[in-house]
Amino acid sequence: MEEMTGNEDLMQFTGSTSYASISLLAVLLAVCAVPAAATDGYFLHGLGVKAKGAGGAGIAFTEDAVGIATNPALAATLGHRLDLGVDLFSPSRDATIEGNAFGLDGIYDGNGRDLFVMGEVAYVRPLGDRLTFGIAAYANGGMNTEYTRNPFAAIGGKGPVGVDLMQGFVAPTLAYRLDGRQSVGISLVGVVQAIDVSGIGAFASSSSDPDAFSDQGSDLSVGAGIKIGYHWQATDRAAFGAFYQSRLRTTAFDDYSGLFAGGGAFDVPASWGVGAALGVTSRLTLVGDVRRIDYNGVPSVGNRIGALLDGAPFGADGGPGFGWDSITTYKIGAVFKASDRLNLRAGYSQSGNPIPDGETFLNILAPAVVTDHYTIGATYEATDRIEFSAYVMHAPRNRVRGARSVPVPFGGGETDLSLAETSIGFGIGKRF
Repeated sequence: MEEMTGNEDLMQFTGSTSYASISLLAVLLAVCAVPAAATDGYFLHGLGVKAKGAGGAGIAFTEDAVGIATNPALAATLGHRLDLGVDLFSPSRDATIEGNAFGLDGIYDGNGRDLFVMGEVAYVRPLGDRLTFGIAAYANGGMNTEYTRNPFAAIGGKGPVGVDLMQGFVAPTLAYRLDGRQSVGISLVGVVQAIDVSGIGAFASSSSDPDAFSDQGSDLSVGAGIKIGYHWQATDRAAFGAFYQSRLRTTAFDDYSGLFAGGGAFDVPASWGVGAALGVTSRLTLVGDVRRIDYNGVPSVGNRIGALLDGAPFGADGGPGFGWDSITTYKIGAVFKASDRLNLRAGYSQSGNPIPDGETFLNILAPAVVTDHYTIGATYEATDRIEFSAYVMHAPRNRVRGARSVPVPFGGGETDLSLAETSIGFGIGKRF
């Protein structure tokens, strides 16, 4: 492999693309992104159509501008390009309650909606020999369930039960080439998120604010943080990278201040990771990442349901959350140059299950339990400047069986969760 990025040298800007139009498109996409139930907890398994086809690995190696959303330092390796992508995402989720004294037992289908569309766009342009500007807009998190048959009907639950969390991100980026082989980058990461929770009014008496607990319609929140990255092209065939994204501090979901711990607070967890890429031959590149997502560091996500039994109601400081653990993910992929115009990809990603077996009851709303992801992808270069890409990802069904999962005040028993996912994506890229 002669150059690890597989991209062309920096090229002089041609064409009429303006920063203003790209920025506007990025903001619109971020606001309109509609993620459903993602794969690494509620994060996507990767960013960029090409990376998604290679198991999601993209910290040390990228082939498109969306890669700057994983590691901002990679902007310095890309030249001048624009990339757009769209994903069709289909989760299959269900929950089972057994042994409940209040009559909640049953098998519940959470697929009131089972197809979602997500988008991403990114633009990178060198500003000189060392400095590069980029901007990316993308969906990197969210979850959705809709149970038309209410699992809590026996204790007064009414209407469909579900949660719809949507998150869109915008990341203006600067990367600086330290020398011929090393670069650093920084992004200001902005997030717009919306949530709608319905059908759980039966538990409002356990809330610090029962009037801001369920069925309040969609509520918006905004926030920001930073992401920093490093990339080292150690040799012509080996590269290494690292990134750190801070916890994104967001405004509270005021309409659900009686549900989420801390009066409706719902920050985006911090994450970090390292990656490597190795050119085994001139045609075959292997890539791999290890990443950590700090779900447990956000109270509304990480607090245990046992807090309720200790006297902290929903919505209070220290009140119950989804009980998620922080997770580590491992991603490996291969990129094979089959011909001058065709690249093929395959990969595998393994993520920890964030939901302990004692926390499954509340996670009927968010059964994000898949752990294995298998991917394939391809890119065809139609011309020297235009390329088309596609990928497929499948996460086989995983089931988590509850253990002392339904609190005694709610009738005891066990809740089991199940989830499988499939997504396909398409992208177009243009080199200038």
